[in-house]
Amino acid sequence: MPIDLNADLGEGFGQYTIGNDHELLKVVSSANIACGFHAGDYRTIPETIKQAQTNGVAIGAHPGFPDLQGFGRRAMNLDHDEIYDLILYQLGAFYSFAKVQNERIQHVKPHGALYNLANQEKAVAEVISQAVYDFDPNIKLYGLSKSYLVQAGENVGLDVKKEAFADRTYTDEGLLMPRTEKQAVKGETEDILKQAFMIVQQQQVISASGKVIELEADTICLHGDTLNAVNHAKAVREAFENAGIHVSSFQ
Repeated sequence: MPIDLNADLGEGFGQYTIGNDHELLKVVSSANIACGFHAGDYRTIPETIKQAQTNGVAIGAHPGFPDLQGFGRRAMNLDHDEIYDLILYQLGAFYSFAKVQNERIQHVKPHGALYNLANQEKAVAEVISQAVYDFDPNIKLYGLSKSYLVQAGENVGLDVKKEAFADRTYTDEGLLMPRTEKQAVKGETEDILKQAFMIVQQQQVISASGKVIELEADTICLHGDTLNAVNHAKAVREAFENAGIHVSSFQ
């Protein structure tokens, strides 16, 4: 029973460090690396790729809105052509560093508010999927299970991997609860383990109101910027392996 375990990484910039990439890259199987718009810069991108390569972790581009102050978690009112271009711009920058290090880009996963928008708005999902396909139709696309992004990616011909979250709370509609809500992010390792196992073994999650949501997941995300992220990731991976659930990327 294989499962990919991914984390959002490379999200520091300049002299600012966010999360513990060095330790997380010893645990996860895939890394979503910030491309310089919501976080990351021309130094963090190549360094994170190098660390991922050292640890045998597959790399993916993590493009977001140009919102450094808001960490890409604030929605921006951009037209579809602009969204298409900002995706290509970030993929191009990311590809240049990957190419120099002879590393293949496994996937693309939109970040934050852009990811949420693509999951809820069909037209945005289609624009992002088309941009990824036009850049490289062989790159995988990560999208929230049962979302418009998954549908759009499959329709355009991409290899889509359905994503679920071990450390986030779900709404009754199967979407991620907005971070403005107090209970949006899970902080207890026991709760995260319980949700991770439920996703893999039962293909379900329980929403904040107690509703059972059916879903399929090829990959599970743990956020690298949350408190105790490394401990959570280690606990999930160890528990998975003890239960015979093999953690691996798609390469």
